[in-house]
This record gives sequence, C-alpha cells and structure tokens, in this order.
Amino acid sequence: RRSSDLWCVGGEPGAAGRERSGSARGDCLPPESERGDSYLGERSIMAEPDYIDSDNPDLIKPKKMVNPVKISRNHQDLHRELLMNQKLGIAPQNKPELQKVMEKRKRDQVVKQHKEEDAQKKKSDLEIELQKRQQKLEQLEFEKHRTEEERENAPEFVKMKGNLRRTNQEAADRQSTRLNS
Repeated sequence: RRSSDLWCVGGEPGAAGRERSGSARGDCLPPESERGDSYLGERSIMAEPDYIDSDNPDLIKPKKMVNPVKISRNHQDLHRELLMNQKLGIAPQNKPELQKVMEKRKRDQVVKQHKEEDAQKKKSDLEIELQKRQQKLEQLEFEKHRTEEERENAPEFVKMKGNLRRTNQEAADRQSTRLNS
C-alpha cells in the first residue's frame, strides 16, 4: 500500500509522511472502499483530543488515574491465582460455604478411614494376638459385671434360696470329709 492511498485525520490524501506529535497512534485511515462500517462507526463516535496537536507547555496533560483496587496486594494475589488456575484448567468453584465445609469433612473422614485400614494391615502378629487377648479380657469383665448386677437386682427370696443351697452344700461337704477321715 502506498502512502498516497491512505487518508489522514486532517482529511488530506497523501499526508501520511508528515510528522505530527500524535502520529504513533495511527492517524491515517485506509481508503473508504477498504474500510468496514464498524471501523467508520468507531472512529466517528470517538473525538480526537485537541491537546495532542498543540505543543503548549502551559497545558496540564492528563495522566492515567491509578486504580487502588488493582494496586492492592490481595487483588494482585487473587489475579495471579486465577491466571494460574486458568492455565491449569481448574475452574473456580462457586459453591456455598456450607457445602464446602461438608465436602471437606467427608474427605477428612475418608482419609481417616484409609489411615485406620492401613494401620490394621500393617499390624504384626504380636499386636493382633495382644488385641485378641484384650478383647477376651474385656468380655470376661463385662460378663462378671453383668452377673454382679443381676445378683444385686434379684428379689430377696432368690437370694435367700441361693444362701440356703450354699449352706446345705457346705454342710454336705463337711460331713463327707468327716466320713472320709
């Protein structure tokens, strides 16, 4: 494309080679036959600021405003994390907090269960035997405790009958020992 084919902002054909203070932004336009309607629409809506053309040092040139949100460290960290998640293909989760907590509890329970299963698998023969003995002792102690409670809660006549039997057996044993001696 030749420079004479371009239309510059001033409306003069062939002025593309002229030096201007704002020429870095691309002041020259393609001919109307090559321009689309969208390009024409965008250009006509936005007006060119006239302070760019003037070289008056007394004018205060506008500066871009600083956004305090974008400067904040939290925003930068969040933005960096979102970019990394996007690169890794992890979508941000928009779950309610209660659902997140419940899922975390469920995961923790599963992990705890796996750890206990692994601990069971890793037990030695000695540990298994000791555990069996401990269970037997606990069962015997439970049965002994249960029989004591049954005796205490039994009616009075059952207790008296038991005492009579015992005394009768003791008397029978004494007599048999006297006869044998």
